[in-house]
Amino acid sequence: MTAGASFSRQPLRRRALLSGAAGLCAAAALGCRSVAAPVPAAGRQRLRLLGETTFPVRMQFKGSTFGGLSGLDFDPASGLWAALSDDRSELEPARFYTLRIGIHDGQRMVVEPLEVITLRQAAGTPFPPRRGGGEVVDPEALRLLPGGRGLLWASEGDPKVNQGPGLREARIDGSHVREFTMPPVLQLGPRPGIGPRDNLSFEGLALTPDARGAWVSMEAALQQDGATPKVGTEGGPCRLTLFDVATGRATRQIAYIPDAIPSAPALLGGFADNGISEILMLDARRMLVLERAFMMGVGNSLRLYEIDTADATDTLASDRLVAGQYRPAAKRLVADFSQVGLTHLDNTEAMAWGPPLPNGRRCLVFVSDDNFNPLQITQFAAFEYLD
Repeated sequence: MTAGASFSRQPLRRRALLSGAAGLCAAAALGCRSVAAPVPAAGRQRLRLLGETTFPVRMQFKGSTFGGLSGLDFDPASGLWAALSDDRSELEPARFYTLRIGIHDGQRMVVEPLEVITLRQAAGTPFPPRRGGGEVVDPEALRLLPGGRGLLWASEGDPKVNQGPGLREARIDGSHVREFTMPPVLQLGPRPGIGPRDNLSFEGLALTPDARGAWVSMEAALQQDGATPKVGTEGGPCRLTLFDVATGRATRQIAYIPDAIPSAPALLGGFADNGISEILMLDARRMLVLERAFMMGVGNSLRLYEIDTADATDTLASDRLVAGQYRPAAKRLVADFSQVGLTHLDNTEAMAWGPPLPNGRRCLVFVSDDNFNPLQITQFAAFEYLD
């Protein structure tokens, strides 16, 4: 962006694992760092850094704890942004924030929180914490509907209290509109070994350019579809499901194979994982897929891929995916974040297109989820997208 330009208007919870892992990193004086592991061949990096900024952990803002940001989107009509917190109503009720974001002097990024908006149940009340009983949500992804008519947001749910993943529509004031109908294959399984894994279900959400379709991505494979990624071994297929926004029903589904975990944890037996943390449409067919990995004692790895959603088998009617019986989406590396110039790599879980840059190119903004952990950060980063 040119100078002066601005935008105007896991059986255990990953949060607990990352918090403990970060503590062990510090205790062992290993120093968590970004990972530059071997990646699939690609052309030039398609991201040019414009600016980045961070927020202190557990910053208080209008009676809420600002952080845990797992969803992000931009509204061209108002010039404002929305960022979803993945707080399970444990610190404060489930919520999202409106923001103003700007880049100044071509490198200084400014993010200003404006309002905090509580998401509400059909009865009009805030979602309760898990210990309080009732409907439990784990907000992970958000997309604004055009015309200011509201938003879609995805929740991973909580299998421990029989709450499956879900996709909901809400008004811009956070009030409930409706819940989408989940196809049987994405619902909690009737027996062990079937259905979504705990804390590894709905993580990414993308609207088609005409806003008639909404893709929701699983972070990891369904239990019956395959294993989670290991060091040296790709993960089982993650399902990406297309919903018709008008009817709220699934119409198509494709499979995506996540990378192997880039490197072994530095601590013997330490935690490590990799999966899809966000998706975003490039156009009517092409999609960006963000893979986010963490390795205890090593740090985070972030890789951005491009896929063609039309060039894959429809798996919606398949109860179980067996290798060789379906065609997953082919992927092409867009960027390895260890090479894009960021000062730090953290738990990045959200990305969104911003307003066009003065040169006509797209602006792509990412934000990390700090897990409300004092050893992590909320990091916003803006890039020029070189397509």
